[in-house]
Amino acid sequence: MKTSTKLRLPPRIKALEAAGAIGDGRVHAHRGLDGSWRATVESSDRTRKYTVIIVPEAPGKYRAYSTDNGTQLRGYIGYPIIAVLMLAGILPRDPEIEETLKNIPWKKLNQQLRRYALVIEKIKQTATNKGLNPQKLENFMNTTRKKLAQLTITYDPNLPNT
Repeated sequence: MKTSTKLRLPPRIKALEAAGAIGDGRVHAHRGLDGSWRATVESSDRTRKYTVIIVPEAPGKYRAYSTDNGTQLRGYIGYPIIAVLMLAGILPRDPEIEETLKNIPWKKLNQQLRRYALVIEKIKQTATNKGLNPQKLENFMNTTRKKLAQLTITYDPNLPNT
């Protein structure tokens, strides 16, 4: 994306990917004195690093930049942005879910199963095996999506230059 555009809501699964990234310690974020957040988020297989910048404009309104495909190519709020919003306290977190989703090979699962619904079922099965009620994952995805719907997040391609 080369222009400022309001980002769309992501697929629900992106809340789980963001929580997994936090659980894995793949999100390296820091807050600036101006309230902005800058971060590097590593992919699940650790072969890619995404740059994330989030700048608050007003309550519930943010400018954001991220180099992940969901944000740049598909125009939705990618999981790296969601993870940083979680660390910033703007979106909810759940330490039990973050712990349960550690070491999930998201990229591999997405490539193998090719449909988010199938990946969600696989993740629920993994969570159940680790002792987490899969309904908790459903509730977390739904709550995160509702909170995201209350925000206005605009992609700003100029943020890296500021």
